[in-house]
Parts: sequence; C-alpha cells; structure tokens
Amino acid sequence: MRALKDWKLLLAIPLSALLVAAPARAVVTTSGTPTALHNETDDPEADRQAVSREIERFRSSSISLSQAMAIAEARHAGATTADVSFDGASGVPVYRVKTLHNDRIWRHTINATTGEVIGGEAALPLAQLDADDRSNLAALGAIRHRLADAVHVAERAASGKAISGGLVRERGRLNFAIVVISGDDLKEVLLEPPGARTK
Repeated sequence: MRALKDWKLLLAIPLSALLVAAPARAVVTTSGTPTALHNETDDPEADRQAVSREIERFRSSSISLSQAMAIAEARHAGATTADVSFDGASGVPVYRVKTLHNDRIWRHTINATTGEVIGGEAALPLAQLDADDRSNLAALGAIRHRLADAVHVAERAASGKAISGGLVRERGRLNFAIVVISGDDLKEVLLEPPGARTK
C-alpha cells in the first residue's frame, strides 16, 4: 500500500475546507499501481490485468471499506482500525482489517459481499511487534483522529472510493495513507493528523 510508482503531485489542500476536525492537510498523488494491488511480477501486462480484475471485484462489492472497518471495530468495544485492505484475488472478495484494542492487534477477514466475519479472529500482543510498529500504534492511540476519519476525507479529496488504508511514517511524521479508486485512476492520499509528529 505504501509505495506508489511514478508519483505525480496532483493537489495539496487544507482539510479544514473538507471536514471539520479533520487531519491537518491532504496530499493526493496518482500513479500506476499501489503495491497492495499487485504481485510485482516481471510481466507488466499481467500485473495490469490482475489490478483491473481486483478493481472490478472491488466495484462490485456490496460492503464499503468504511463499513468493513465498522464491522471489525464492533467486535471489541473501543477498538480502532490500524490497517485495512481489499483482497479480491481469492475466491471470495474480502477486506483484511487490523484493529488495535487492549494492547493487541486483532486481525479480521470481512466478506466484501455480505459483511460477515470469515473464520475466527487472531490477536497478536503489541509486545511481539518491532519497535517502529509499536511506536506507530502508540501514536495512533494518542491522536484524536481515526483511520475512519481519514478514509472519509480521502474519498472526498480524491473524488472516489477507498480500497485500502493504514499508517506510514515518513521523515518523522506519522500519516494516514489511503488508496482511493477515482474513475480509472488509483490515487494515494496522505493525511497528517495533528499531534502525530515524532519528538
């Protein structure tokens, strides 16, 4: 999800114009294919076709990314989503959602057609994560904005529907990175929540 090839800056806008109490600013970039959507084979045409199939499966899904996050968060009162992505490569299209609750990362698989949770849920204690991941998740718990807020703002900023989202840290700043399908383009929206900078 993080890396986009051939970034082109489209626009940077203050988010206060988009949503009250939203993250501080949005940068929208467009590119070929976010890595979350392809396998990076040596065949660019096969990659392009795989991404096209994935996007078509996403567009035909009944459940939105925001709905999948809400379903996963409802499993544990007070949980917040740390990462979410659409996976249309398997037999049943699903969302893979990671939530943070009680010092654990919970992994959920949500059917993108029915909204049902598939299989059980898996939990990983934060103590088993590396220091960078623990730091990012601690920052997520300390800021007042949630990934759901960032998804809403990104969809408005890029005029499309979010297919994935999560946290990235660049140059000491923790950002929400949301990939949005807008028309035939894939756009990544970076949102810096207030108070998310590294000391």
